[in-house]
Amino acid sequence: MVALPPADAEGESTIQLRLLGTSDLHMFVDDYDYYRDRPDETVGFAKTATLIDRARAEVMNSLLFDNGDLIQGSPLGDFLASGQAVPAGTVHPMIAAMNRMAYDAGTIGNHEFNFGLDFLERALSGPTFPMVSANVTRADGTRFLPPWTVLERNFLDTTGTSHTLRVGVIGFVTPQIVQWDRAALSGKLVTQDILEAAQRHVPALARSCDLVVALCHSGISAAPRQGGDENAALYLAAVPGIDALLTGHSHRVFPGPDYAGHEKIDAVRGSLAGVPAVMPGFWGSHLGIIDLTLKSRVGRWAVADFRTEARPIYRREGAAILSLTDPAPPVVAAIEPSHRATIAYMQQPVGRSAVPITSYFALIGDDPAGESGELITVR
Repeated sequence: MVALPPADAEGESTIQLRLLGTSDLHMFVDDYDYYRDRPDETVGFAKTATLIDRARAEVMNSLLFDNGDLIQGSPLGDFLASGQAVPAGTVHPMIAAMNRMAYDAGTIGNHEFNFGLDFLERALSGPTFPMVSANVTRADGTRFLPPWTVLERNFLDTTGTSHTLRVGVIGFVTPQIVQWDRAALSGKLVTQDILEAAQRHVPALARSCDLVVALCHSGISAAPRQGGDENAALYLAAVPGIDALLTGHSHRVFPGPDYAGHEKIDAVRGSLAGVPAVMPGFWGSHLGIIDLTLKSRVGRWAVADFRTEARPIYRREGAAILSLTDPAPPVVAAIEPSHRATIAYMQQPVGRSAVPITSYFALIGDDPAGESGELITVR
């Protein structure tokens, strides 16, 4: 986006646009702990979804994005990836829940590849919103996903006048996926350095759009760039043409104290290299919010001001956890059959011991609880 030329306030239009973002949901959809078989107030996309509804209702204009690591990370994800829990031709339940929330675009995270390409590609056939990734290609050079998409949306300015804006959305993922999931991806996919991919795609995208939003499944590092960096969000933010950035992967919260004191990082206002940015925690703990003030003169739009926030689903008061929102019924309904099936799956016995198991004598001698085979018979 170009800088605004000098002009008087007369003839200037202003749009307040809210960008909403989720990241690293990791199949935590219900507010539930499958290992302990009990509710958990600190997790759940269903609760984040209620924050999304509230945040949308507060403004005239908004867009909703996801930053990846969707389909793996909880027993629900493992169950859905096993056997026929998601038959061919059906929509993955996580994607179905997101479809109900009317996302505008999303990108993939590194954990999307954990269950193999076949399962991932079936899951990616279900979104009703575009999925993008600019630094992953197939081994033959063809695209795995489109590198970017352009959303044409009508937004109301502060006088109630409608304007059509072209919003470019580009996605990136940690390039280490081809190492971490080598068994599944070797000879099939190739990754590129995030910054190099951005330098290749962003200039043309920025020239054709009024606003460019980067979905960066990569963390924030203030260390000197090495190339092929896992945590490249700060380097990406410095690429000319990017107007706002959603980051993640590190399971942290930005803006916030984790990144205070670093050059080019404003951990209070929420910017990387001067670009508004947000990282919304993990497992649905926060909703990322970037409020942009866009101004137009002679038909060109630019970011004149911004505010960022990572809005939580709960807060702690001493040892107590205070929930700040209830689960959204449409998301709960979308996942309910799979949620119940996962609970039943987790409650299945894995075996029986022929002897009592205790660790009482573990510090002074051999103990059944610490042995791996000979002293315990599982029937």
